Amino acid sequence: MQSAGGSKAGYVAEPTAKIEDGAVIGPGTRLWDHVHVREGARIGSGCNIAKNVYVDTDVVIGDRVKIQNNVSVYHGVTVEDDVFLGPSCVFTNDLLPRAGSTDWQVVPTKVHRGASVGANATVLCGTTLGRWAMIAAGSVVTHDVEPHQLVRGNPARPAGWVCRCGAVISRNAKTPPTSLHCDDCGPEEPR
Repeated sequence: MQSAGGSKAGYVAEPTAKIEDGAVIGPGTRLWDHVHVREGARIGSGCNIAKNVYVDTDVVIGDRVKIQNNVSVYHGVTVEDDVFLGPSCVFTNDLLPRAGSTDWQVVPTKVHRGASVGANATVLCGTTLGRWAMIAAGSVVTHDVEPHQLVRGNPARPAGWVCRCGAVISRNAKTPPTSLHCDDCGPEEPR
């Protein structure tokens, strides 16, 4: 891989990556084959952006985010630090999509720190994924997901609670346990 944008860029990009003028990419971030980052997009430091990832105009991606192959992060999506986006997961940004529409509106989606979205999951616009939430592979998220909540299915339904390390700490779908961490991790330290 080569450093894109000269030695002062601070990130590394494959030659096939397309980074438009006006995109901001933090130091230590790696962009693999055929990544496309649009103007106005902001990607933090220490991220790993895999093959065929599309980052749309004005998208904000935090630090230490891992985005797997074939993910499209569309305009209106904000991804905080330490998020994992699994292969081929999808974000939408329009609640009323029509090919001929000239007045469509972007509906924002927020993915909070540490959340994980499994492979081939779909996250509908207007939803919020809480801190350390876990979306199971293939799920279709149509409603907000609480912090540390595990959801799965189509539509995604509560299936338990997870620690920030990903370990399931409760299978109770509705009521979170009194402690949202496993014995190995302990309480989260503030950042």
